[in-house]
Amino acid sequence: MTIQEQLLNKINNKTKPLGSLGKLEEIALQVGQIQNTTSPKLKEPTILVFAADHGLADSGVSPFPKEVTQQMVLNFLNGGAAINIFSKQNGINLKVIDAGVDADFQNHPNLIHAKIASGTKNILERAAMTIKECKEALNKGSEIVEEQFNNGCNIIGFGEMGIGNTSSASLIMSKVTGLSIEECTGKGTGHSENGLKRKKEILKKAVEKYQLNGDPLEILATFGGLEIAMITGAFLKAAELNMIIMVDGFIVTSALLIARMINPEILSNCIFTHVSNEQGHTKMLDYLKVQPVLNLGMRLGEGTGAAIAYPIIQSAVNFLNEMASFEDAGVSNKE
Repeated sequence: MTIQEQLLNKINNKTKPLGSLGKLEEIALQVGQIQNTTSPKLKEPTILVFAADHGLADSGVSPFPKEVTQQMVLNFLNGGAAINIFSKQNGINLKVIDAGVDADFQNHPNLIHAKIASGTKNILERAAMTIKECKEALNKGSEIVEEQFNNGCNIIGFGEMGIGNTSSASLIMSKVTGLSIEECTGKGTGHSENGLKRKKEILKKAVEKYQLNGDPLEILATFGGLEIAMITGAFLKAAELNMIIMVDGFIVTSALLIARMINPEILSNCIFTHVSNEQGHTKMLDYLKVQPVLNLGMRLGEGTGAAIAYPIIQSAVNFLNEMASFEDAGVSNKE
């Protein structure tokens, strides 16, 4: 029997009506296939929050000033953000990565210094990153994941912080999917209708400025953020190491769009934890032909969707490993 057949046999013989645990059965099957076992284990769950500033923020694509990136990193390190609360609640290790914040941070046990530059360039003037910077960010994201793996982690999620990064995500999405900027752009951190209109106009100018040939590295370097590039490298390494990957919202999924262009097999390791209320995210998931675990109307980022979905993944693994079979329990199965 294949591992898929063995897992389905185990799932279907639990003391329950066939298919009655719904999405949990799908997750159990996927996790078992990733780990190639009928008794999978989740070890050292970890969320990495990558933070960086964006030159495009100076052009008014966000209602918030870019100083908020630095302020939120300090909030993460002080334990005061939503991702801190949910990670602590669910026993998830949390690390914050300075991928390219326009500020310097003191050492902190939960901070990883990985700054490539103090933010990206303004896309309206030039590409966000050089190809060299982009490759450095990819490599750094890869290294950070490998370090977590070597510390015993086999299930990982990524979060992000960066004023202006929904704009980068929209631009990447438009280039990868072929959808218009209007379809890919939402309110981000909370634009008014006028603000959203202005944001779309700015992004339209940005997308029209560059003639790209569909090369994933070029798309990422032109429109991405340093945090998005690091997350892309993190995705690729996590898949290479056969880890379970908890995919968060809109910005993190934009990194996955690039990672999938580089490694088309990556989706088999990904659990899509939720669908963001940012309008482009639903279209991203449709493009990837995947179903999210949760729809809670969230659009916070930070990896919060992954942190909240983790106990559901745990539940899927626990029922597979611990729930009695009909034979174990002496319960008659149907004919």
